[in-house]
Amino acid sequence: MPTIEKEINCYLFDQLSILERIEAVTDDEKALKQIAIERKQIERKLYQQPPLISSQQ
Repeated sequence: MPTIEKEINCYLFDQLSILERIEAVTDDEKALKQIAIERKQIERKLYQQPPLISSQQ
């Protein structure tokens, strides 16, 4: 389990990269709609305020 925010962010960026690669090779509207939903959920975690872990640690 990731313990630092930087590591968590790396996982989230990797997930976004995977979605981008899938999106580039599909024309399926249902798949593209689901990709957009997944991207929103990942970005919500990635850019949430306050950060996942406080900076005092």
